[in-house]
Amino acid sequence: MTSSIETKLKTKLFLSRFRHKQNIRKTKEKFIVMTEYGLVEGVKRISVWRKPFYSFEKVPFAKPPVGLLRFRKNPIPPESWQGVRDCTKEADMPIQWNKTFQHMEGSEDCLYLSIYTTNQLHPDKLLPVVAWIHGGGFETGSTRKAKYAPDYFMEKDIVLVLIAYRLNIFGFLSLKDPVFGIPGNAGLRDQIMALKWIKNNIAAFGGNPHNVTALGHSAGAASINFLLLSDQAVGLFHKAILMSGSAYCCWALQPPGNEWTNRLMYHMGYKKQLEECTILELLEHADPYDLVSKLSRNLETNELRNKLFLPVGPVIEPYTGIHCVIPKDPRLMAPNAWGNHIPVIVGGNSFEGLIMYPALKKNSSEFEQLGDCTHLVPAELELDPNSNECKRFGRLIRNTYFGKSTPSLVCFLNLLSHKMFWHGIARFYFSRMKYAHQPTYFYRFDFESLTYDNHRILHFEGDIRGVSHCDILPYIFYNAMVEDITPDRPEFKMVRIMISMSTQFAATGNPNNQEWFPLHWKPGVNKPNARIICLNLSNQLSLIDFPENSCIQVWESMLSAKKPI
Repeated sequence: MTSSIETKLKTKLFLSRFRHKQNIRKTKEKFIVMTEYGLVEGVKRISVWRKPFYSFEKVPFAKPPVGLLRFRKNPIPPESWQGVRDCTKEADMPIQWNKTFQHMEGSEDCLYLSIYTTNQLHPDKLLPVVAWIHGGGFETGSTRKAKYAPDYFMEKDIVLVLIAYRLNIFGFLSLKDPVFGIPGNAGLRDQIMALKWIKNNIAAFGGNPHNVTALGHSAGAASINFLLLSDQAVGLFHKAILMSGSAYCCWALQPPGNEWTNRLMYHMGYKKQLEECTILELLEHADPYDLVSKLSRNLETNELRNKLFLPVGPVIEPYTGIHCVIPKDPRLMAPNAWGNHIPVIVGGNSFEGLIMYPALKKNSSEFEQLGDCTHLVPAELELDPNSNECKRFGRLIRNTYFGKSTPSLVCFLNLLSHKMFWHGIARFYFSRMKYAHQPTYFYRFDFESLTYDNHRILHFEGDIRGVSHCDILPYIFYNAMVEDITPDRPEFKMVRIMISMSTQFAATGNPNNQEWFPLHWKPGVNKPNARIICLNLSNQLSLIDFPENSCIQVWESMLSAKKPI
């Protein structure tokens, strides 16, 4: 396993090399576009595959959420400006903790878009738009090119928009009293505001406001799922691609009654429970870096063991109103959701749980001392761990993954793949089969590269094999951690397949494209006992029965009585 020092050195080397490449691929040609708020100036760049494209970065879609606007639920439209706004450089990322370098970074002034379009600002026909919502557990992430460079997408006639949104406590503080107007989910409201900006302005960049595809990974995919359910996002996009996440994943929605705001105040030195008016006043004037630092302490040992990893995130809002995004459990929103009327692609990576390998390698007791596995029973069931039902479910989990054998790290990671990711992904698919009126395409990414998969390169090169959470990303976004690839490489072919699939779907609602995509991928079928067929993206493309289904049905059996889809 790669040490933390090696990881830092590798990251610095990759970032330095990437910045140099970006500098030499930036031309001196500038271009000006008129938005509803004023003129923006972008620059022509050359992609890694030597294709020119237009780049507009740090384009404001909302007023900076600073000062009295910190935490406010609804972002405010940006103020108009005079003259030409320089949009040739990247915006600061939202405030967050950098886990690699162990320091705080970013700014509260973060509500900006990055817009990239092929060499046609004024095409004869407006181009399909792909709106990217990044992951990062609602705590980290950005739109910066070091992770999400647009080069591969620029091979196609597409307009790509990367959306930044408020993270951690700035994006997801929730107060119960409606007088403060902070019910939570400000980060989701940022995404909605960005999509409204796209609807009103993207035609000026050559994009079709009536053909927008929302694309997201992990927490970004969960965000899109919430937007598919919410009346606040009706009609803002017309297709969706969800990668490795959904609103049904166990980490996507905060559990009720956790009192995490009070916990945060405790870690900030306030030992007595405070009124919400006092809490808000203190938080509004607190140092932003200090808030994020203290927030990381909110999770208790038993919660970490139960795999409640995120100290903040989307919530069922404590009161409803005309701007409410999540009024109730996503399961209950699904039957009448507007998103049932648009086509969707959804799927995940074959060994999602491998992302937890570094942490578990350091703390082997987690899988060596599993006990009766009652702590792994879905928390949303809210069962007493000493109850017979919880113990029965614990035995079911243990027998499914370990039988009578001694638990191994690989088997435990496989369990976490299903508990943390695949079950939630599958629940979204099941919901679509029951309620959706448009196609749902199901995929499984199983393409492994020893030199191109970011997580392995940084954290456990050579230790263990498999396609981890995040390993799909370098096949849709060029980034600082990957090498430049030539057409003779299998990784090049997979990039072509992923971009062809995504952009064909964005253009038409059907991902099939004979150029790089020889199979006929059919959407799921809503019939009794229907097979769950997925497109398996590996060294060879194939249509197969969903391999994880038998284990997923074990998890589903625990929820089906009390929390049915």
